[in-house]
Amino acid sequence: MTDTQIVDQLKAAANGLLMMSESEYPFEVFLWSGAARITPQEVVQRMGHSSDSPIETISVDNFFSAATTDEDWHGDEEKQMVAKFKALVQTIKLNLANPIVYRLGRIEIDVYIIGETPSGALAGLSTKVVET
Repeated sequence: MTDTQIVDQLKAAANGLLMMSESEYPFEVFLWSGAARITPQEVVQRMGHSSDSPIETISVDNFFSAATTDEDWHGDEEKQMVAKFKALVQTIKLNLANPIVYRLGRIEIDVYIIGETPSGALAGLSTKVVET
């Protein structure tokens, strides 16, 4: 699959989804062509954060755990959202090698889900979560 096709699949899977926290933010898809392996420091630099920004790395499953967990109290709408988030996680894992979630900042946290495409580029999604 080409990088363009992967970006299109990520966009389709994220379409209409909002990352829920104390606020709701959409997902944006990105592609970094010609990028080497990514490090936390490189994410900070590429995304324009200060070098002293707090950064945390977590797994894709851990980041999306609340959004992909079915609850007894879920109605039809919540069940549909859980299914959409599960499909997004599957799309990430099927199309990106070694995806990692980078969380930068405090309170208003910028989130970058980054993995490697078959061509060696880096691609993924960005969003924001608010945690007070």
